[in-house]
Amino acid sequence: MLTKDRAICIRAVDYSETSQVVTFFARASGKIAAIAKGSKRPKSSFDGPIEMLSQGRIVLSVSDKARLATLTEFECGAGKAGPALLCKNLFNLNCCLLAAEILNSLTDEHDPHPNLFDSFSEFLQNAGETESKSEMLALLILFQLGLLKDVGLGPVLNHCVNCKTTSACPEGDIRHPTSQLYFSSSANGLVCRNCESAFQDKFKLTKNAAAALTNLKLLAEADENTLNQIEELFVYHFTELTGRRPKMAKHILGI
Repeated sequence: MLTKDRAICIRAVDYSETSQVVTFFARASGKIAAIAKGSKRPKSSFDGPIEMLSQGRIVLSVSDKARLATLTEFECGAGKAGPALLCKNLFNLNCCLLAAEILNSLTDEHDPHPNLFDSFSEFLQNAGETESKSEMLALLILFQLGLLKDVGLGPVLNHCVNCKTTSACPEGDIRHPTSQLYFSSSANGLVCRNCESAFQDKFKLTKNAAAALTNLKLLAEADENTLNQIEELFVYHFTELTGRRPKMAKHILGI
């Protein structure tokens, strides 16, 4: 059975001297792994090896008996964000590779997420256009929050997940914290100072990081240190969720 879709390559590994196994995140089909026979040949029908983050239209031959689909066509979209744009900025490229790694870890095969596909495509496009490290970090944070929400793991950021109160904040608004806040991965949300002792797994937030995380409008104004701390939080959270630290995290955080 032939399947046609729009897709983004989120993983590519060598299968042989001439072929690759690629994982696509497709808009209508979800995540799907396929073998691209002969893709590494200079005169292949794919115009060379398929690169990470390249996107375009695919045609797959899918069989119920085969573990891998067979990629028969890949038409890379003209003007689409991809390695050619991102390679101009190594930090931006690494952020996109981290996003692809996490996307791969948190999605199941053949489980469509069309809205997530659109946001990932937009994220790659924006990453190819920004030159600001702080802006790139803010884009990454927003994408990660959207990813978590789309797969049903959206964190609780508007009250303490344990006592449900916002009493630590003026006028009951947790977006303006006046006391220490934490994030617990096991609880999937914020924990106030009064409840933090009940959670062994917790990430301590600075006041600025807590404010930006609970009021996303502040991300655009946040300094690089604050954004780095929020990204450290996400790396901690994804490590707890998947059981392993994202490989690309060290290229973003330097640790």
